[in-house]
Amino acid sequence: MTKDVLVSISGLHTDVMQEAEEENEAIEVVNPANYYFRNGKHYIVYDEPVEGVSGTIKNKLKITEDQVVEIMKSGVSNAHMIFEKNKKNQTYYSTPYGQMLVGVNTKEMKVDIKENRIDILIDYELHVNHEAVADSRIKMNIISKSDYRANIAGATEI
Repeated sequence: MTKDVLVSISGLHTDVMQEAEEENEAIEVVNPANYYFRNGKHYIVYDEPVEGVSGTIKNKLKITEDQVVEIMKSGVSNAHMIFEKNKKNQTYYSTPYGQMLVGVNTKEMKVDIKENRIDILIDYELHVNHEAVADSRIKMNIISKSDYRANIAGATEI
C-alpha cells in the first residue's frame, strides 16, 4: 500500500433503551491519511476536524496481524480504545466537556488486509461509566489514494 491513503469510517450506534422500530442513520467520514507498516503492524494516521471547537483530533489506527485494532486519539479529545474479539477493554475518554470511562466489548470483528486496501468491520457494545449505552458498528476502509477512484465501487463487504 502507498503512504498516501484515504480512510473511510462509517459508524452506527443503537441506543440500548431505544424502541426497535426507531431508525438510526450511519455517520460516514472520509479523511486523507498516511499509512505505515512497521514491525508487523499497520498504522494509519489522520487528523479529524471537530465541529464547534477549535482544533483537531489526531487519530492513529494500529492493526496487528492477530487482528487487534487500536484507535488512539490525541488533541481536542484523548483516548486509547482497543478492540479484540470477545474481550472487553476500558479507557478514559477525555473531551473538552469532561472525562468519562468508556468500555468496548467487541462481539464481532473482521479484518481483511490486501495489497492496496484494508477493510475492517467491528460490532461492539459501548459502555460509559459502567452503563451499557449502545450497540455499535464501525466500518473502516483504508485504500491507496491512487486506487480510490478505480476501486471504491468494488469495496469489500465484510
